[in-house]
Amino acid sequence: MAPDTAAASARNPALTPRPTTIVEAPRLAARLGVDLFLAVETFQQTGSFKFRAAANVAANVPNQTLIAASSGNFGQALARAAALAGKRAIIVMPATSAQVKVDAVRSFGGEVVFVDTQRETRAAKVAEVFAQHPDAYLGSAFDDPFVISGNASLGHELAAVARSGRPFDDVVVPLGGGGLTAGMVVGLRAAGYPARVWGAEPLLANDGAQSLRAGHIVRAERESQTIADGARTQALGVHNWAILQHGLAGIVEVGEEEIREGVRLLSALANVKAEPTGALTTGAVLAAPDRFRGKTVCCVVSGGNVDPQVYLDILSGANS
Repeated sequence: MAPDTAAASARNPALTPRPTTIVEAPRLAARLGVDLFLAVETFQQTGSFKFRAAANVAANVPNQTLIAASSGNFGQALARAAALAGKRAIIVMPATSAQVKVDAVRSFGGEVVFVDTQRETRAAKVAEVFAQHPDAYLGSAFDDPFVISGNASLGHELAAVARSGRPFDDVVVPLGGGGLTAGMVVGLRAAGYPARVWGAEPLLANDGAQSLRAGHIVRAERESQTIADGARTQALGVHNWAILQHGLAGIVEVGEEEIREGVRLLSALANVKAEPTGALTTGAVLAAPDRFRGKTVCCVVSGGNVDPQVYLDILSGANS
Protein backbone atom coordinates (compact mmCIF):
# COMPACT_ATOMS: atom_id res chain seq x y z
CA MET A 1 0.00 0.00 0.00
CA ALA A 2 1.27 3.50 -0.84
CA PRO A 3 2.50 5.51 2.18
CA ASP A 4 -0.25 8.17 2.00
CA THR A 5 -2.92 5.49 1.67
CA ALA A 6 -1.50 3.46 4.54
CA ALA A 7 -1.47 6.52 6.79
CA ALA A 8 -5.03 7.39 5.80
CA SER A 9 -6.18 3.83 6.53
CA ALA A 10 -4.52 3.93 9.94
CA ARG A 11 -6.41 7.13 10.83
CA ASN A 12 -9.75 5.89 9.51
CA PRO A 13 -9.95 2.14 8.72
CA ALA A 14 -13.24 2.68 6.87
CA LEU A 15 -11.20 4.45 4.17
CA THR A 16 -9.03 1.39 3.49
CA PRO A 17 -9.34 0.27 -0.16
CA ARG A 18 -10.28 -3.34 -0.78
CA PRO A 19 -7.52 -5.48 -2.32
CA THR A 20 -7.85 -5.88 -6.07
CA THR A 21 -9.34 -9.15 -7.33
CA ILE A 22 -7.02 -11.27 -9.45
CA VAL A 23 -8.93 -13.27 -12.05
CA GLU A 24 -7.28 -15.97 -14.11
CA ALA A 25 -9.05 -16.04 -17.47
CA PRO A 26 -7.69 -18.93 -19.57
CA ARG A 27 -10.48 -18.79 -22.15
CA LEU A 28 -9.98 -15.06 -22.64
CA ALA A 29 -6.22 -15.54 -22.86
CA ALA A 30 -6.69 -18.26 -25.49
CA ARG A 31 -9.07 -16.06 -27.50
CA LEU A 32 -6.59 -13.17 -27.47
CA GLY A 33 -3.53 -15.36 -28.01
CA VAL A 34 -1.72 -13.77 -25.06
CA ASP A 35 -0.80 -15.09 -21.61
CA LEU A 36 -2.81 -12.76 -19.39
CA PHE A 37 -4.69 -12.35 -16.16
CA LEU A 38 -7.02 -9.62 -14.89
CA ALA A 39 -6.77 -7.21 -11.97
CA VAL A 40 -10.45 -6.44 -11.39
CA GLU A 41 -11.38 -3.29 -9.48
CA THR A 42 -15.15 -3.70 -9.84
CA PHE A 43 -15.42 -5.02 -6.26
CA GLN A 44 -13.77 -1.91 -4.84
CA GLN A 45 -16.04 0.30 -2.75
CA THR A 46 -18.29 2.23 -5.21
CA GLY A 47 -17.44 -0.23 -7.99
CA SER A 48 -14.17 1.16 -9.37
CA PHE A 49 -10.53 1.94 -8.61
CA LYS A 50 -11.50 5.55 -7.94
CA PHE A 51 -12.16 4.82 -4.28
CA ARG A 52 -8.40 4.41 -3.81
CA ALA A 53 -7.85 8.01 -4.85
CA ALA A 54 -10.94 9.50 -3.24
CA ALA A 55 -10.22 7.91 0.13
CA ASN A 56 -6.72 9.33 0.04
CA VAL A 57 -8.05 12.82 -0.72
CA ALA A 58 -10.78 12.72 1.94
CA ALA A 59 -8.37 11.49 4.60
CA ASN A 60 -5.49 13.84 3.86
CA VAL A 61 -7.03 17.27 3.25
CA PRO A 62 -8.37 19.34 6.20
CA ASN A 63 -11.24 20.93 4.26
CA GLN A 64 -14.78 19.94 5.20
CA THR A 65 -16.17 20.41 1.68
CA LEU A 66 -14.71 18.63 -1.35
CA ILE A 67 -15.45 19.69 -4.94
CA ALA A 68 -14.52 17.79 -8.10
CA ALA A 69 -15.62 17.20 -11.67
CA SER A 70 -16.42 13.61 -12.63
CA SER A 71 -18.24 11.62 -15.28
CA GLY A 72 -19.36 9.38 -12.46
CA ASN A 73 -16.83 7.00 -10.93
CA PHE A 74 -14.71 9.56 -9.08
CA GLY A 75 -17.87 11.39 -8.09
CA GLN A 76 -19.29 8.25 -6.51
CA ALA A 77 -16.00 7.47 -4.81
CA LEU A 78 -15.53 11.00 -3.46
CA ALA A 79 -19.12 11.13 -2.22
CA ARG A 80 -18.62 7.83 -0.37
CA ALA A 81 -15.19 8.75 1.00
CA ALA A 82 -16.42 12.17 2.12
CA ALA A 83 -19.34 10.58 3.96
CA LEU A 84 -17.00 8.14 5.70
CA ALA A 85 -14.77 11.07 6.70
CA GLY A 86 -17.70 13.19 7.87
CA LYS A 87 -17.33 15.68 5.02
CA ARG A 88 -19.44 17.14 2.20
CA ALA A 89 -18.91 16.38 -1.50
CA ILE A 90 -20.13 18.48 -4.45
CA ILE A 91 -19.67 16.78 -7.82
CA VAL A 92 -19.82 18.54 -11.20
CA MET A 93 -21.04 15.99 -13.75
CA PRO A 94 -21.64 16.16 -17.51
CA ALA A 95 -25.31 16.27 -18.41
CA THR A 96 -24.67 13.14 -20.51
CA SER A 97 -23.44 11.09 -17.53
CA ALA A 98 -24.89 7.60 -17.18
CA GLN A 99 -27.98 7.81 -14.97
CA VAL A 100 -26.73 4.89 -12.88
CA LYS A 101 -23.66 6.96 -11.97
CA VAL A 102 -25.67 10.10 -11.17
CA ASP A 103 -28.00 8.08 -8.94
CA ALA A 104 -25.02 6.46 -7.22
CA VAL A 105 -23.34 9.81 -6.44
CA ARG A 106 -26.54 10.97 -4.81
CA SER A 107 -27.07 7.70 -2.95
CA PHE A 108 -23.62 8.04 -1.39
CA GLY A 109 -24.53 11.52 -0.15
CA GLY A 110 -22.95 13.65 -2.87
CA GLU A 111 -24.53 16.78 -4.32
CA VAL A 112 -24.63 16.88 -8.14
CA VAL A 113 -24.24 19.97 -10.34
CA PHE A 114 -24.65 19.33 -14.08
CA VAL A 115 -22.64 20.88 -16.92
CA ASP A 116 -23.43 20.82 -20.65
CA THR A 117 -19.95 20.00 -21.94
CA GLN A 118 -20.90 20.93 -25.50
CA ARG A 119 -21.41 24.54 -24.35
CA GLU A 120 -19.21 24.91 -21.28
CA THR A 121 -16.10 23.16 -20.03
CA ARG A 122 -16.07 21.17 -16.84
CA ALA A 123 -13.34 23.48 -15.55
CA ALA A 124 -15.52 26.56 -16.03
CA LYS A 125 -18.43 25.01 -14.15
CA VAL A 126 -16.13 23.79 -11.37
CA ALA A 127 -14.71 27.32 -11.02
CA GLU A 128 -18.26 28.66 -10.74
CA VAL A 129 -19.12 26.17 -7.98
CA PHE A 130 -15.83 26.81 -6.17
CA ALA A 131 -16.53 30.54 -6.13
CA GLN A 132 -19.61 29.73 -4.06
CA HIS A 133 -17.58 27.57 -1.63
CA PRO A 134 -14.15 29.23 -1.33
CA ASP A 135 -13.18 27.20 1.75
CA ALA A 136 -13.61 23.91 -0.08
CA TYR A 137 -10.86 21.64 -1.40
CA LEU A 138 -10.93 21.79 -5.18
CA GLY A 139 -9.76 18.38 -6.30
CA SER A 140 -9.22 16.71 -9.63
CA ALA A 141 -10.31 13.19 -10.51
CA PHE A 142 -6.83 12.62 -11.91
CA ASP A 143 -4.49 15.65 -11.73
CA ASP A 144 -3.84 15.66 -7.99
CA PRO A 145 -0.87 14.27 -6.02
CA PHE A 146 -3.24 12.66 -3.48
CA VAL A 147 -5.07 10.94 -6.34
CA ILE A 148 -1.86 9.63 -7.84
CA SER A 149 -0.52 8.35 -4.52
CA GLY A 150 -3.87 6.75 -3.71
CA ASN A 151 -3.88 4.94 -7.06
CA ALA A 152 -0.26 3.89 -6.50
CA SER A 153 -1.62 1.41 -3.96
CA LEU A 154 -2.75 -0.76 -6.89
CA GLY A 155 0.80 -0.82 -8.26
CA HIS A 156 2.09 -1.92 -4.85
CA GLU A 157 -0.53 -4.70 -4.75
CA LEU A 158 0.32 -5.97 -8.21
CA ALA A 159 4.03 -6.02 -7.39
CA ALA A 160 3.16 -8.18 -4.36
CA VAL A 161 1.03 -10.45 -6.58
CA ALA A 162 3.98 -10.86 -8.95
CA ARG A 163 6.35 -11.75 -6.14
CA SER A 164 3.91 -14.22 -4.63
CA GLY A 165 3.87 -16.35 -7.77
CA ARG A 166 2.12 -14.51 -10.64
CA PRO A 167 4.85 -12.44 -12.32
CA PHE A 168 4.05 -10.34 -15.37
CA ASP A 169 6.00 -8.43 -18.01
CA ASP A 170 3.41 -5.81 -18.93
CA VAL A 171 0.44 -4.17 -17.25
CA VAL A 172 -2.20 -2.47 -19.40
CA VAL A 173 -4.15 0.33 -17.71
CA PRO A 174 -7.14 2.41 -18.93
CA LEU A 175 -6.07 5.96 -19.73
CA GLY A 176 -8.21 9.09 -19.43
CA GLY A 177 -6.65 11.94 -17.51
CA GLY A 178 -3.79 9.72 -16.40
CA GLY A 179 -4.41 9.33 -12.67
CA LEU A 180 -4.46 5.53 -12.65
CA THR A 181 -1.63 5.09 -15.13
CA ALA A 182 0.57 7.58 -13.25
CA GLY A 183 -0.29 5.85 -9.98
CA MET A 184 0.60 2.49 -11.51
CA VAL A 185 4.00 3.77 -12.64
CA VAL A 186 4.68 5.31 -9.22
CA GLY A 187 3.52 2.23 -7.30
CA LEU A 188 5.50 -0.28 -9.35
CA ARG A 189 8.62 1.89 -9.20
CA ALA A 190 8.33 2.32 -5.44
CA ALA A 191 7.90 -1.44 -5.06
CA GLY A 192 10.93 -2.04 -7.30
CA TYR A 193 9.01 -4.14 -9.82
CA PRO A 194 10.14 -3.61 -13.44
CA ALA A 195 6.97 -4.32 -15.45
CA ARG A 196 6.24 -2.12 -18.44
CA VAL A 197 3.13 0.06 -18.12
CA TRP A 198 0.92 0.61 -21.17
CA GLY A 199 -1.98 3.03 -21.45
CA ALA A 200 -5.18 1.95 -23.21
CA GLU A 201 -6.98 4.99 -24.60
CA PRO A 202 -10.06 5.42 -26.82
CA LEU A 203 -9.13 6.35 -30.38
CA LEU A 204 -11.90 8.97 -30.23
CA ALA A 205 -10.27 10.55 -27.17
CA ASN A 206 -6.61 10.04 -28.00
CA ASP A 207 -5.12 13.25 -26.60
CA GLY A 208 -2.74 11.13 -24.51
CA ALA A 209 -1.34 9.31 -27.53
CA GLN A 210 -1.07 12.62 -29.37
CA SER A 211 0.78 14.06 -26.39
CA LEU A 212 3.34 11.25 -26.38
CA ARG A 213 3.92 11.74 -30.09
CA ALA A 214 4.24 15.52 -29.74
CA GLY A 215 6.37 15.47 -26.59
CA HIS A 216 4.02 17.83 -24.75
CA ILE A 217 0.44 17.87 -23.50
CA VAL A 218 -2.05 18.10 -26.37
CA ARG A 219 -5.51 19.32 -25.43
CA ALA A 220 -8.63 18.29 -27.36
CA GLU A 221 -10.88 21.13 -28.48
CA ARG A 222 -13.98 19.49 -27.03
CA GLU A 223 -14.93 16.49 -24.96
CA SER A 224 -15.20 13.25 -26.94
CA GLN A 225 -18.36 11.16 -26.88
CA THR A 226 -16.54 7.83 -26.82
CA ILE A 227 -18.54 5.03 -25.24
CA ALA A 228 -15.74 4.82 -22.66
CA ASP A 229 -17.20 7.70 -20.68
CA GLY A 230 -14.57 7.50 -17.95
CA ALA A 231 -11.94 8.47 -20.53
CA ARG A 232 -13.71 11.55 -21.92
CA THR A 233 -11.05 13.91 -20.64
CA GLN A 234 -9.67 16.63 -22.90
CA ALA A 235 -6.05 16.44 -21.73
CA LEU A 236 -3.69 14.58 -19.45
CA GLY A 237 -3.13 16.14 -16.05
CA VAL A 238 0.04 18.16 -15.54
CA HIS A 239 1.12 16.07 -12.55
CA ASN A 240 0.40 12.91 -14.52
CA TRP A 241 2.27 14.04 -17.62
CA ALA A 242 5.40 14.60 -15.57
CA ILE A 243 5.30 10.89 -14.73
CA LEU A 244 3.86 9.42 -17.91
CA GLN A 245 5.99 11.11 -20.55
CA HIS A 246 8.90 8.90 -19.50
CA GLY A 247 7.10 6.24 -17.48
CA LEU A 248 4.86 4.66 -20.12
CA ALA A 249 5.99 1.97 -22.55
CA GLY A 250 3.38 3.39 -24.93
CA ILE A 251 -0.32 4.00 -25.49
CA VAL A 252 -2.60 1.71 -27.47
CA GLU A 253 -5.43 3.56 -29.20
CA VAL A 254 -8.63 1.49 -29.06
CA GLY A 255 -11.51 1.80 -31.49
CA GLU A 256 -15.14 1.91 -30.36
CA GLU A 257 -15.96 -1.57 -31.65
CA GLU A 258 -12.88 -2.98 -29.96
CA ILE A 259 -14.04 -1.43 -26.68
CA ARG A 260 -17.47 -3.03 -27.11
CA GLU A 261 -15.90 -6.36 -28.01
CA GLY A 262 -13.75 -6.09 -24.89
CA VAL A 263 -16.91 -5.74 -22.77
CA ARG A 264 -18.44 -8.78 -24.47
CA LEU A 265 -15.32 -10.93 -24.13
CA LEU A 266 -14.90 -10.10 -20.46
CA SER A 267 -18.50 -11.14 -19.85
CA ALA A 268 -18.47 -14.28 -21.98
CA LEU A 269 -14.98 -15.62 -21.29
CA ALA A 270 -14.08 -14.31 -17.83
CA ASN A 271 -17.47 -13.78 -16.14
CA VAL A 272 -16.47 -10.19 -15.42
CA LYS A 273 -18.92 -7.31 -15.79
CA ALA A 274 -16.96 -4.27 -16.96
CA GLU A 275 -17.95 -0.78 -17.96
CA PRO A 276 -16.58 0.30 -21.37
CA THR A 277 -13.68 2.22 -19.79
CA GLY A 278 -12.76 -0.86 -17.78
CA ALA A 279 -12.76 -2.94 -20.98
CA LEU A 280 -10.25 -0.64 -22.70
CA THR A 281 -7.40 -2.92 -21.68
CA THR A 282 -8.94 -6.02 -23.26
CA GLY A 283 -9.70 -3.87 -26.30
CA ALA A 284 -6.06 -2.78 -26.39
CA VAL A 285 -4.87 -6.38 -26.62
CA LEU A 286 -7.43 -6.93 -29.40
CA ALA A 287 -6.19 -3.81 -31.19
CA ALA A 288 -2.45 -4.51 -30.91
CA PRO A 289 -1.87 -8.19 -30.10
CA ASP A 290 1.65 -8.22 -31.54
CA ARG A 291 2.83 -5.82 -28.82
CA PHE A 292 2.05 -8.47 -26.21
CA ARG A 293 2.95 -11.75 -27.93
CA GLY A 294 5.30 -13.84 -25.83
CA LYS A 295 4.70 -11.68 -22.76
CA THR A 296 2.71 -12.23 -19.60
CA VAL A 297 0.20 -9.41 -19.33
CA CYS A 298 -1.93 -8.03 -16.50
CA CYS A 299 -5.00 -6.19 -17.79
CA VAL A 300 -6.55 -3.81 -15.27
CA VAL A 301 -10.36 -3.77 -15.34
CA SER A 302 -10.86 -0.40 -13.71
CA GLY A 303 -14.58 -0.51 -12.93
CA GLY A 304 -17.99 -1.96 -13.58
CA ASN A 305 -20.39 0.96 -13.21
CA VAL A 306 -22.26 0.82 -16.48
CA ASP A 307 -25.84 1.81 -17.26
CA PRO A 308 -27.84 -1.45 -17.51
CA GLN A 309 -29.34 -0.60 -20.90
CA VAL A 310 -25.96 0.40 -22.33
CA TYR A 311 -24.51 -2.87 -21.06
CA LEU A 312 -27.35 -4.94 -22.57
CA ASP A 313 -26.99 -3.12 -25.89
CA ILE A 314 -23.26 -3.85 -25.99
CA LEU A 315 -23.73 -7.53 -25.13
CA SER A 316 -26.45 -7.92 -27.76
CA GLY A 317 -24.46 -6.09 -30.42
CA ALA A 318 -27.03 -3.30 -30.75
CA ASN A 319 -25.75 0.00 -32.18
CA SER A 320 -22.39 -1.56 -33.09
